[in-house]
Amino acid sequence: MAYYTCLLLDADNTLLDFDAAERQALADTMAQFELPCDAAACDTYHQVNGKLWQSLAKGEIGRSKLFAVRFARFLQAMGLPDNGKSREMNNFYEEQLALHPDVIPGALTALEELAEVATLAVVSNGTAKVQQSRIQASGIGRYLDGVYISEHIGAAKPSAKLFDHALKDLGITDRSRVLVVGDDLLADIRGGRSAGLDTCWVNFGGVENDTGIEPKHTITSFEELYRIVMEPEELENIGARNRRHMNDL
Repeated sequence: MAYYTCLLLDADNTLLDFDAAERQALADTMAQFELPCDAAACDTYHQVNGKLWQSLAKGEIGRSKLFAVRFARFLQAMGLPDNGKSREMNNFYEEQLALHPDVIPGALTALEELAEVATLAVVSNGTAKVQQSRIQASGIGRYLDGVYISEHIGAAKPSAKLFDHALKDLGITDRSRVLVVGDDLLADIRGGRSAGLDTCWVNFGGVENDTGIEPKHTITSFEELYRIVMEPEELENIGARNRRHMNDL
């Protein structure tokens, strides 16, 4: 039996390539509203958006406010007039995000292997409409036993409530065999720890952790996750083709 029999996985930049989807969605939005999309504009948007998501994770703002003010603050930071279009910009941007189900290289194979030994579920702070569309179109959904999105649950990571809801719905009672896997140290790692769960930081870019938030495990590849989750005899079966999810392809 695997060391961990349930994995609660983040979606963006853990399984799905949010950075790629964001770049295209932002470019499409800027083009639609005839705004500049040079490096300075993109950097400004990322700074504004990043601060807002950090505030959400800290419980300082709600989701509705984040989406209401995101592009208004971006336009203000760029010295551009709003003219009442910031809400429309946000709606258009979210629509474009939903169209880009980019998958992290190796994620589908990893999910196929891990689904043989563990219950897999996505726990995400993303917008429900966007995440559901991307999960379905990407193909990762066929390996998942559940998808839990903060907008539907009424609690956002790092709140323990989102993780607690997922485990209750999945029927998981042994928390010692649950692993939270994600790239966000505040939302995923601190959130997992607040729920009394082991955590695994996805650090594909090899960045420095200067937050003071310490995960139990850190990975720079999906292959490293196999060794954390699986026992030796299970590792020997990686790549076998009589997998239980193959009929879903």
